[in-house]
Amino acid sequence: MNINRTRGARLLAVAAVVTLGVTACSGGGREKTDDADTGGGNAPGSSGYTIAFITHETPGDTFWDKVKNGAQQAAKDTGVTLKYSNDPDATKQAQLIQSAVDSKVNGIATTLVTPDALAGAVKGATDAKIPVVGFNSGIDQYQQLGALMYFGSDETLAGNTAGEKITQGGGKKPLCVIQAQGSVALEARCAGVKGKASATENIQVNGADDSAVVSTLQAKLSADKSIDYVVTLGAPIAVDALKAIDAAGSSAKVVTFDLNQEVAQNISDKKIEFSIDQQPYVQGYMAVTSLYLNLKNGNDIGGGKAVLTGPSIVDSNNIATILPFTKNNTR
Repeated sequence: MNINRTRGARLLAVAAVVTLGVTACSGGGREKTDDADTGGGNAPGSSGYTIAFITHETPGDTFWDKVKNGAQQAAKDTGVTLKYSNDPDATKQAQLIQSAVDSKVNGIATTLVTPDALAGAVKGATDAKIPVVGFNSGIDQYQQLGALMYFGSDETLAGNTAGEKITQGGGKKPLCVIQAQGSVALEARCAGVKGKASATENIQVNGADDSAVVSTLQAKLSADKSIDYVVTLGAPIAVDALKAIDAAGSSAKVVTFDLNQEVAQNISDKKIEFSIDQQPYVQGYMAVTSLYLNLKNGNDIGGGKAVLTGPSIVDSNNIATILPFTKNNTR
């Protein structure tokens, strides 16, 4: 992994859940992880439930560490056995969902970044009476795919929020950097930025190759000195953008979506203007917890609507409070 959604009751719902126990939505990641028990071995009072947790994590993306940490903590808190797997390839992610169905897990939590490619596998789960919860990507498609609940950010609203802040800061020509081709969430973020900053231009980069990102952005910034803001859609890409700006001799400012320790420090050091944080730890925690509550008690969180975990703006006004949590890899 779009951030600011309709707030109101949805944000209140997230706040209430966070109060209950959560300690406080992409462009780089870890090596692909095959199905593995990561629930901590089911504490005393084990629920007996097994939940498959499936993402489109890309190698090199620190974002997914936070999602996974939230899911693992929820599994420990609820006594769930967690089966984590990931693949950035849509066809292979669909296969992971089908494998979870075949293994007869009790519930499935999955990102829905490529809804069309995953629709058949999700239907296989719902046909097998396995409840599915969406998170992180697919906020506009999760219901039609058959997912019961959704936890994440409204990416169009998030983009609008970024675009408004850029315009308020005097920005005239932002460059929005898309690091994963075909992601509906990333496309929505840039569209949201453009909705409030009409001169926004998009550029496609290979988010799995930092050196390629730097060289592509350096070339663009060298060729067009009128670009005054670079909008990155994942924390690792923001760091690449800083390098590209220096190499190109550009005066453009950097804003980003998502947060990690390095970006947080750069905000503190005033090298990055702000971040739009979708709180991925909360996404992982709530995806698992909501399935547990549904299986155990028939609960349905959100009243038929997506539960928003963002947008949460991180800037110079609150970075001192948030920076320590980034070091714990929970924010």
